[in-house]
Amino acid sequence: MRLRIRSRCSSKRCSGLFLNLFNHFILCSHFFITFKSFLFWLGKMITYLNYLFSHRHMPEPGDTVIITTHETEERGILVPSPKKETHLLKLENGYNMGFHTKDIVKMKVVQKAVVPTSSSSLSTKNAKLPTIAILHTGGTIASKVDYRTGGVATEFTPEELVALFPELQSICNVESELIAQMWSDDLRFAHFELIAKSIEKYVKKGVDGIIIGMGTDNLAVASAALSFIIESSPVPIILVGAQRSSDRGSTDAAMNVVCAAHFITQTDFGGVAICMHEHSSDTTCAILPGTKTAKLHSSRRDAFQAVNDSAIASVNYKTGDVTYGKDVYRRKAKELVVTPKMEEKVGLLKIHVNMVPEQFLLYKGWKGLVVEGTGLGHMPTQVPNDDAKIHAKIAKAIEDVIASGCVVVMTTQCVFGQVNMNVYSKGRDHLQAGVIPGQDMLANTALVKLSWLLANYEKEKIPLLLQQNLRGEINEQLTFDKTFVKR
Repeated sequence: MRLRIRSRCSSKRCSGLFLNLFNHFILCSHFFITFKSFLFWLGKMITYLNYLFSHRHMPEPGDTVIITTHETEERGILVPSPKKETHLLKLENGYNMGFHTKDIVKMKVVQKAVVPTSSSSLSTKNAKLPTIAILHTGGTIASKVDYRTGGVATEFTPEELVALFPELQSICNVESELIAQMWSDDLRFAHFELIAKSIEKYVKKGVDGIIIGMGTDNLAVASAALSFIIESSPVPIILVGAQRSSDRGSTDAAMNVVCAAHFITQTDFGGVAICMHEHSSDTTCAILPGTKTAKLHSSRRDAFQAVNDSAIASVNYKTGDVTYGKDVYRRKAKELVVTPKMEEKVGLLKIHVNMVPEQFLLYKGWKGLVVEGTGLGHMPTQVPNDDAKIHAKIAKAIEDVIASGCVVVMTTQCVFGQVNMNVYSKGRDHLQAGVIPGQDMLANTALVKLSWLLANYEKEKIPLLLQQNLRGEINEQLTFDKTFVKR
């Protein structure tokens, strides 16, 4: 009996002990789960804080950084990358270099990007210095890459211009206006009128000169057009471009602008001209005639050269000294005369092999057409054999175009030299048909001259005016030059 009781008591003890152990186990399990959860969320918080801290100091587009890999170390400006796993660096030489994230050992921020503040005018001006208005129409001349967005940003308040071209502070006071932000190959005749109105506004304000910033592709065409539109000017008007953007180590923007400013403050020149690198080195800029200049290279900094003419002057970048290349150029006038109208329906046709009559008939009913002929000024109008029978139809098409009232002017595809349509029978046939010789005018210069004449003069006067030298676009006589390509 006692044994049975003890047995029961022992069972109760075991049962109570088991319950106590079970309860402790449950409590420990809860604690373990809670502690594990605590550790989990603590880890999450540490990760988040680390993320915030690291991103606070993480390089951003526009920052100057040093990227170190196992093989190299490069310094440059961080630019937006199209791939998340790649960091793109614009090096000091202007080229981009990509680095895969796994290859980067260290990335150090040397300088944070500076966001410029905008302002309408300089707070102080130097009364002893002349004032130059800088008008911008587009291109890279006063622009740089916005590395936060990857796009091009225009730096165009006076403060920003001085920051971009600090040498200007000792040369002139600056006024500025953003006329447009466009590629120069999108220029139309209406834009030349817009630029002329801005020129008129700043001349009336009394500035001492005007610099027009523009893309280089059609800079020479714009210069020629403005040369005719601005009939006389009391201040120099200088068009400036840049072949390399201002954020590249090889940029020509600053030198071209600074040399233009030096020239304006020292000259008695009163027309329209171009200021670009004279050589590929950063030594001098050439002041080139507005109607006799062509872009002869797609990317060289000295791409712009005078054709059948010479530079007006040379400007030393370091000293600012101006050396004149010729004595005959337009001097400052007493007043500004602007005649901005341009005829829209004027075309330019380049002669090439295998042409068809429809290419000429396209201009039937137009006001004017400039033909860029071969050699001395020729078109495919003769029939030497059966394979060229279509040329008879081309000759008839040219006659029909002229009969429709279209003024047709002949220029040459050759960069240098002039048209002479009296040498060969073919040229004389063109003259008899009514084609007007364009002398040694550049094709694009002839285009804008014809457009300007058609908009401002009676049609009967145009054939004579086309062959007269109005803005230095025609040479009375070309002299033989052994080195006709100036370098």
